Amino acid sequence: MRLRTVLATLTAGLAAATTLTAAGTAQAAPANPTATHACSPAVTIDRFSDALDKTTYHGTFVGNFSALAVDRDGSLAALSDRSDLFRLDGRTLAPRGVVHLSDERGADLDSEGLVIDRDGTRLVGSETEPSVRRYSPDGRILDRLPVPSSLLVAPAGRATSNATFEGLTLLPGGHTLLASMEAPIAGDASDLVRFQTWTRTAGGRFRLAAQYAYRVDAGLGVPEVQATPDGRLLVLERGFTAGVGNTVRLYLADARHATDTSGIENLTGQPGVRPVRKTLLADIADCPSLGATAKQPQPNPLLDNIEGMAVTGRDHTGRLKVLLVSDDNQNAVQTTRFYHLRVRV
Repeated sequence: MRLRTVLATLTAGLAAATTLTAAGTAQAAPANPTATHACSPAVTIDRFSDALDKTTYHGTFVGNFSALAVDRDGSLAALSDRSDLFRLDGRTLAPRGVVHLSDERGADLDSEGLVIDRDGTRLVGSETEPSVRRYSPDGRILDRLPVPSSLLVAPAGRATSNATFEGLTLLPGGHTLLASMEAPIAGDASDLVRFQTWTRTAGGRFRLAAQYAYRVDAGLGVPEVQATPDGRLLVLERGFTAGVGNTVRLYLADARHATDTSGIENLTGQPGVRPVRKTLLADIADCPSLGATAKQPQPNPLLDNIEGMAVTGRDHTGRLKVLLVSDDNQNAVQTTRFYHLRVRV
């Protein structure tokens, strides 16, 4: 979601942050291997990088990032909510290519969710309708997945415009795709959002499958969800309060024992409906600021409108390497910022 009314945060900084060479290539300064940089007992932050903030690549603005994914060649795919899909160097984050996406009529998407499928195709979620489409690496539409009518934007369905599919992830094994709604649909409790899944068919397409209820913290929504190697989920919850700043929390969630809510018209917290279980891993406001500065109030100057997330591997201790990115909304007082975390799950 673009949070168009949000005047969010931050400027570049930090001794361990990314620098630019004279040629303009982003290069990440090495993290101090002895630094703890603890955000919580489960999460540490290595460094952040503002190197791509307010830059362009072959005439295309680099920013508005809403989703991240690791491609099969090790490069990083970064999706802009303005319908641009960038290929970034997996080590330096320098742009190496960009493809513009569109819908069947040639119109831009409000592209928010991204998965690189096992055959290299791109699954892209847009919150305009909402929709999930499959694209070839060069941007051709290959397929469009079915969406339950209740999750469509009103008046076609019960969802609120600009608050639908934000997160998209493929569970281990590649058989189940999951999309997270950002906010509740009409008729549901104000703290329950729906997670929709699809199952891959024998022909390689996806059909509608189970749906789950996820309980968000008061005032927050879900901008991103990513599967862990054991089938659980990393879930970002995010909000903004004028005069206070951003709230961003990282949760570990488990949908494996949750109730299938696809046949329940209204989620009101009724007994017998088990929502997705969640455990707080870290409030990003509790991370060390690492020298970051903010141009307006923030609980921590490190914070911005964090919206994208990818699991990029494991370190030598088995912790997940998790990369976050903020959506700067192409706004002069917001920042495109990458955050390098290590997460123990």
